[in-house]
Amino acid sequence: MVTFGKKLKERQIPEWQRYYINYKLMKKKVKQYANQIEAGALDRRHVLKDFSRMLDKQIETIVLFMLEQQGLLATRIAQLNEQKDAIQEEPDISKISELREAYRAVAQDLLKLLFFVEMNAIGLRKILKKFDKRFGYKFTDDYVTTRANHPYSQLQGIFKHVGLGAVVGAISRNLADLQDRQGSYLSIYDQPPLSLEDPVVDLMQSAVDRLTNSTNLLNFLGQHALIMHDELPSPAEEHIDDQIYHFMSLLLNLVNTFLYMVNTYIIVPTADDYSMSLGAAATVCGIVIGSMAVAQIFSSVYFSAWSNKSYFRPLVFSSMVLFVGNLMYALAYDLNSISVLLLGRLFCGFGSSRAVNRRYISDCVPLKIRMQASAAFVSASALGMACGPALAGLLQTNFKIYGITFNQNTLPGWVMALGWLMYLVWLWISFREPAHETETQDRQESSAEEHDKVEKGLVQPLLLTSVENEDGDGDEECDTSEESLEDSHRPANSLVAAYRLLTPSVKVQLLIYFMLKYAMEILLSESSVVTTYYFGWTTSRVSIFLACLGLTVLPVNIIVGSYISNMYQDRQILLAAEIVVFLGILFSFQFIIPYSVSQYVCSGLIMFVSAEVLEGVNLSLLSRVMSSRLSRGTYNGGLLSTEAGTIARVIADATITLAGYLGESKLLNITLVPSLVICMVSIVATCFTFNSLY
Repeated sequence: MVTFGKKLKERQIPEWQRYYINYKLMKKKVKQYANQIEAGALDRRHVLKDFSRMLDKQIETIVLFMLEQQGLLATRIAQLNEQKDAIQEEPDISKISELREAYRAVAQDLLKLLFFVEMNAIGLRKILKKFDKRFGYKFTDDYVTTRANHPYSQLQGIFKHVGLGAVVGAISRNLADLQDRQGSYLSIYDQPPLSLEDPVVDLMQSAVDRLTNSTNLLNFLGQHALIMHDELPSPAEEHIDDQIYHFMSLLLNLVNTFLYMVNTYIIVPTADDYSMSLGAAATVCGIVIGSMAVAQIFSSVYFSAWSNKSYFRPLVFSSMVLFVGNLMYALAYDLNSISVLLLGRLFCGFGSSRAVNRRYISDCVPLKIRMQASAAFVSASALGMACGPALAGLLQTNFKIYGITFNQNTLPGWVMALGWLMYLVWLWISFREPAHETETQDRQESSAEEHDKVEKGLVQPLLLTSVENEDGDGDEECDTSEESLEDSHRPANSLVAAYRLLTPSVKVQLLIYFMLKYAMEILLSESSVVTTYYFGWTTSRVSIFLACLGLTVLPVNIIVGSYISNMYQDRQILLAAEIVVFLGILFSFQFIIPYSVSQYVCSGLIMFVSAEVLEGVNLSLLSRVMSSRLSRGTYNGGLLSTEAGTIARVIADATITLAGYLGESKLLNITLVPSLVICMVSIVATCFTFNSLY
């Protein structure tokens, strides 16, 4: 099995070998420090200083070499630009072709440099994680605090790779200028991006995309979905993705996501009225709403496991169960049974296939459009969240057909049952089951060979391997403690194994996700009861209020993903959003009598919007700090976050029902207290792990 240390050594460009991070030496040092501390020969303070100096020197070597190579590339581009200007005055086809080849040669060398930076960046992240495993976060606190935000930071030079983007842009622009587009010379800045025939441009862009910690809207929304990706996907995997991709199947997964979110929130405005019509207290709406989340805790696991073998069958089963669950929910009124009502919502929860939707995007959508698909997943969820309450507000009617009642309480069930039946028919006709890993293994090797032949002339220097093993004994001894490449991508096979992969920073991010889901569920689920008690709102008004909250999701994500995340670090936005959530919760308490509509609406809006900002940044950070072993398999990062959020919703809905026994007059303040406490704890935990969120 090949370890990362050996993989790094094999992939090093021979003439640049002395400029790479000395990963082997750093690992040995970590092991040596641990032994010396255990023996009492060194204290932690000395270890931190010594290792910091060593890492500073390594980073300085990398960055100075990177700048030197950038300068050489820039000089070559400037010289080629002069030749291009001369050619454009007297066009010559042969000279244009020679010039394009010269630009391609510069691009090949740029690819080497991008790969050099990428391997060093991965090496630095791995050695930091290894040190953290041995010594906690003492080193990260000290090192990142003093280096990451310093104006002369060399650490940022690697992770932000300043200047390389400009070189990529210069080469792409000049190749586009030289490309024959109906005899005209058009700039890439004067028109929408076109698909260039030059494969080197696509290769450069792919390398930059892998290396860049992107902050554009699509990446922000994609990370919001927590659909995790491997750091270095192989060309074979990318090729196989293209073979199994089917647009209609992806669309069906997105529609499934939309319908499920509509199904979740369509009953919120009327759940209290429905409960009272069946002889229960209004606050039993917490149990009615939360029962769906209770079932989802279990359904997420078995759907995630089922998606290892099939995507079609779980989606069919999900649609059938949701159809039955909504029928039971609608018929509970005429049966006058709260038990049937709760059982119907449990069935709906057992039909939650969001784990399948996430898994399909992660495994069956090509890398080049996976981020767009992930963003569409989040958008579908947000749209469903807004449409659910809005649709409930439109279903304000009352009539009977053959003794079956159709009113504002039962119509959500009937409408969703019809929706799932139509979806089931569409699914059966249009979905195409993709080939799974066991079916594609035989094709993967031949695909990889074909891909290598196509790209051999462009990236051959990047794939050179070393057969020599200098200092073999020491390398073997050191590498035995390192996870092999195969092990590092092997998914967790149980919840216990997945939990063991959670570092303190990951646990804190899951706590934050729990907190924001708890706070949002309290706000949404008790809105009907609270607004009816204090303001006498009708179902239509509650629906409008909830729909307006849901409609803020996408605009907020656009603002954060396109602007705010470009100005501030994610960890800064995270902490600020937590504080605003705390203030929103605090402002929601009934301090003044009478409780005003403006106070409730403004505080609810502040809390909901800040929680949405927090969710996006939280999942973005979670996707980066979580182990790559949680990127696939049954017990993946998406499942863990889903479970954390679902458990939060269950506890929140149970809190509403229990608090209802003390009277509706005390419901608001009692349910807000746990939200406030959990939010305070998450803020403190964030402060303790702030410097590890890098």
